[in-house]
Amino acid sequence: MLPELLKSLDLNEAPAYLLIFTGVSLLMMWRLEAMLDHGLEGTALGTLVMPYCSGLGNLVFVGLMISHDGAPGEVLTNCLVNNVTNLTLLLGLPALCWGLTVLPAKGGAGRRKKHGADPGMASQLNRLSLLLTLTAGLFFAGAVWVLGEDGLLTRADGLMLIGLFFFWQCFQVFDVLKHNVRQRISYGAMFYADLVIVLICAWCVYESLDWLLGWIGAQKGGFVSAANLGWLSGWLMVLPNAVLAFYWAWRRRADVVYSSQVGDGHICIPLCLGLFALWKPLPTTGFFTTGLGLLLGALGLHVLLLLIAGGLPRWAGGVLTAAYAWFLWQGLG
Repeated sequence: MLPELLKSLDLNEAPAYLLIFTGVSLLMMWRLEAMLDHGLEGTALGTLVMPYCSGLGNLVFVGLMISHDGAPGEVLTNCLVNNVTNLTLLLGLPALCWGLTVLPAKGGAGRRKKHGADPGMASQLNRLSLLLTLTAGLFFAGAVWVLGEDGLLTRADGLMLIGLFFFWQCFQVFDVLKHNVRQRISYGAMFYADLVIVLICAWCVYESLDWLLGWIGAQKGGFVSAANLGWLSGWLMVLPNAVLAFYWAWRRRADVVYSSQVGDGHICIPLCLGLFALWKPLPTTGFFTTGLGLLLGALGLHVLLLLIAGGLPRWAGGVLTAAYAWFLWQGLG
């Protein structure tokens, strides 16, 4: 349907599909924000809903690579590029611009109001939720490291990774349900209408990515070619994440910035790797050690800074941005 429409409009297909992919992601972001008014708490939005939307491209990529008999190394590169970019560049640059403060200073937002309400309590709870999410990321990355130590992620390893991911998601779902029972929150009709819009967007994401990946695969020379499909697709998938990160950082919602980027990482590692490993074994050599080592280091740094500083200071944003530059030099050099 989309190819026929673009041909009838006589548009340059590559920029048009890229614009569709980005535009649909922006529409998702708009309707996700509306869910905050329909009964979905901020951290849950970032942990449960946003990852599937911002990480939908990665899931579609794995499905397309399986159906087209793609190379396992490209899937591994795609997941590592996506996760490292999320946890270094896409958290580092917003921190450089605005700072990512999850826990406000005690002198201001932490004071109790006249009626005994503590405005800092929500920030404390958000920080605890983010620490749990980051800790889950450490366990997931650590599990992939251990399972891939023999140089291969097998079908049994894939089942283990998928099981770990869905156990985590079940835990998050019940946590959100408990929160809604305490707050007496119920989901209205508009909440489910927004979900329908997101599903329509998902179809558009699939169509646009299918064409874009086919176009990249058809290029034989230069950097934008099939030889760098893993890197190019990884950068393509983080475009929606970049929009989310800068938008929510500008809105001063550091909790959503954090949880959306970390939660999206959970989609790649372990879910995408696990799904592909069910179909074909994934070799874990060379670039795997560099990427996963940097990923574990970034997760550990975020945990320490959330505990000590209550967020990501500007100087730490600079460190993470520099770490991403080193990652590019190691991977592409």
